[in-house]
Amino acid sequence: MRLITVVAAVLLLSAGSALAQSSEPGIAVGATAGTSGVGLDVQVKIGPIFTLRGSLDRLTYSADKSYDGIDYQGDLTFDTVGGFIDMHPLANGFLISGGAYVGDRDIALAATPTGPVEIGGQTYTPGQVGTLNGAIKLSGVAPFVGLGWDDTFYRSGRWGFRAIAGVAWSDEPEVALTSTGGSLSNDPAFQARLRDESQDITDESGGYGLFPVIQIGLNYKF
Repeated sequence: MRLITVVAAVLLLSAGSALAQSSEPGIAVGATAGTSGVGLDVQVKIGPIFTLRGSLDRLTYSADKSYDGIDYQGDLTFDTVGGFIDMHPLANGFLISGGAYVGDRDIALAATPTGPVEIGGQTYTPGQVGTLNGAIKLSGVAPFVGLGWDDTFYRSGRWGFRAIAGVAWSDEPEVALTSTGGSLSNDPAFQARLRDESQDITDESGGYGLFPVIQIGLNYKF
C-alpha cells in the first residue's frame, strides 16, 4: 500500500512538473512528409494541453488504373491547406488531433483504347472512341481525426519530432468523362453513354472518400 502511495506521488509530481514546463506559450515551424504529401507546418502553443496547427501540403502521384474494364493513366494532385487543434491530454508528446484539409484534390484520367471497349453498356471501337479524358474531383473540404506524438513543446531543446496517423474523409467524388478525336466524340447518344460511364467510375472510386493520413515531421521551436 505504501509503495502504491509513493508511486502515485511520484507520478503526480512528474505530471505537475511537465505541466508547469509546458505552460509557456511557443511557436514552431516544421517540415513534414507522408501520405498527404510534403509540406510545411506552423504550430502555436496556447496552453499546457492545446496547440493550434496550420499546414500547407502538396501531393502528386501517377499510376495506371483500370475502371470498368478500361485502362487509364491517372495523375493525382492534391494541394491543400490544413487547420487543426492538437490536444496533449497527458501534457507530453502524445496527442489527439482534429481539423480539416481544404483545397483542390483531383485525379486526372486519360485513356486511348487499342481495342473494342464497353462504355455505358455499349461496345465501341477505338476509332469511334478516340481518347478518353476524365477527372475525379474530391470535395474541397476533408475533416480529419488522428493520434500521434509531437514532443516539440515538451522538451528542453529547440528541435521536436512529430508522427501522426489518422484518416480524412469527404463526400462521394464527382467524375466527368469526355472524348476527343473519335468519330462519335460529338455524338449526343455517345455522350450520354459517357455520362453513364462516369457514374460507373464514381461507383468504383467511392473508396477515395476515405483517405489514410500517415505523416512524420521535424519541428524547430522559437
